[in-house]
Amino acid sequence: MPAFSAEITQILLNWKKGDEAAFEELIPLVYPELQRLARSHMRRENPGHTLQTSALINEAYLRLIDQQDVQWQDRGHFFAVAATIMRHILTDHARGHSRNKRGAGAPHVPLDEAEALAQERAAEIIALDEALKILAAVDARKSQIVELRFFGGLTVEETAEVMGLSPITIKRQWRSAKAWLHTEVGKKNAR
Repeated sequence: MPAFSAEITQILLNWKKGDEAAFEELIPLVYPELQRLARSHMRRENPGHTLQTSALINEAYLRLIDQQDVQWQDRGHFFAVAATIMRHILTDHARGHSRNKRGAGAPHVPLDEAEALAQERAAEIIALDEALKILAAVDARKSQIVELRFFGGLTVEETAEVMGLSPITIKRQWRSAKAWLHTEVGKKNAR
């Protein structure tokens, strides 16, 4: 795995230096992991979610192409950025769903419960996104751990490797961040 990781890191550096072919070389290497990230995100969504896994991957791919100002560090950094992009796509989608309560062209589901659940889920995603922005301002490390673990689907060990920290530190920070987010999201939902 380290050789594979080093290969991806080198391709990222070449891409940053302006090698247009590097991105095309990168995609087949990272696509399986992007699929895993997208599936991880979509498993948390309602079964009738109008955004498909493939659409999430494609949108993330298009946004990754536009990442001109990122100083790519390594494979882990790439997937952290990809996880953040997917989080933003899902949050934007949830906000759009909240604005368009009647579905805006989505197939009509005659179950009132399904609509209420979808609206509740969209509100949760928006509240989580807002809470993560606050957490990032208070403690950037914890915010990054949440993005890698929750949105990136990385294990404790993978997160520790990406961040250059010990797994025990990740576990401690992860527990603390979850507790803080639970409280903060609870405040937003109570309003």
